[in-house]
Amino acid sequence: MTTNTTKDRTRTEEFKLEGGKVLAKIKDLIHQGNIRRIILKNEDGKTLIEIPLTLGLVGAALLPVFAAVGALAALVTRLTLVVEKTE
Repeated sequence: MTTNTTKDRTRTEEFKLEGGKVLAKIKDLIHQGNIRRIILKNEDGKTLIEIPLTLGLVGAALLPVFAAVGALAALVTRLTLVVEKTE
C-alpha cells in the first residue's frame, strides 16, 4: 500500500491485488466512505478503468460499477487499485 497527500486534502492509496480480491476490496473501501475516484491499472501500470464516485452514491447506483469491476477482474490476474480519498 502506498499513500500520497496533496495540498487540496486529497489522498491516494494503492493496493496490489489478485483479480478475485479486487471487488471485495472496492466494496470495503466504499463502505468506509470519502472515496472520490477508483482507478484500476494492469501490471504494466496502464489504466484500465477510472471510476469517479460522487458523494451520496450508494445502493443500486453502484451495481454497474461492481459489474464492470467484476468483469475486468475476471480477465486480469493482478491489478493495482488506486483509491483517491478526500479528507
